[in-house]
Amino acid sequence: MIAMSNIEFRAVTKKDLPLLKRWIAQPHWQVWWGDDAEREAAEIAASLDNEAVEPMIAERGGKPIAYVQTYDPHLEDDHPYQDQPFGTIGIDLSIGEPSDLHKGLGTQILLTLADLLFEEGVPRLIIDPHPNNPAAIRCYEKAGFVAFDTRETIYGRAIMMARDNPEFAGPDED
Repeated sequence: MIAMSNIEFRAVTKKDLPLLKRWIAQPHWQVWWGDDAEREAAEIAASLDNEAVEPMIAERGGKPIAYVQTYDPHLEDDHPYQDQPFGTIGIDLSIGEPSDLHKGLGTQILLTLADLLFEEGVPRLIIDPHPNNPAAIRCYEKAGFVAFDTRETIYGRAIMMARDNPEFAGPDED
């Protein structure tokens, strides 16, 4: 799959924290993030110096549209997804404004990000929606992710979904 969009990614900076607090305070975020926007924004701020997590703002036409973070489960002590192949990158995604929901932006963001990460040599991407979030699950399926497991995490139940880099497919056996 090739992403055909004008989605760009940039690192979150401290200047983005007011925007993120506003987004986190939105009902569509609070369902999954909780209702403490200050605490959640502080956690994002703390991740700015964490080598295991890369917090980003997805933009379209220079306008911030979503929060995206990638993480390497192998760089976090006792991360529950360390059973994934070395080099796997996890993704978390939340669309910023309610008016941007259900427009295909999540799928565009994931397709674009997958292309970038696969070009960098990442072998596998994982994402872990809650089973009660069918919109997210459908979005991830549209972006090529396939469910492979259900797990209990510190955040609750999660459906594990993966998309593998086609460049890392094994050779056909004769």
